[in-house]
Amino acid sequence: MRQNILILVGILGFIAGVVFMLQGLGILQVPVTSPMIGSQTWVVRGGIIALLSAILIGGVRLVPTRAERKAARRAAGRD
Repeated sequence: MRQNILILVGILGFIAGVVFMLQGLGILQVPVTSPMIGSQTWVVRGGIIALLSAILIGGVRLVPTRAERKAARRAAGRD
């Protein structure tokens, strides 16, 4: 359950980072009067957010769940 929540947070963070980057580059101009549009600062910040979110998703996938740890202990006890 916790793993699914962290993956969802990572996906949402990645999407937000990409949106910030696109606004900073001037590609996505919504809303029209946003101070983020055409700002190099938001390209960098968006890239950092997207990168950290991707690391979060990858890291969560590498950590075994509680059920996987229990199964591994049971399998190790049989050998």
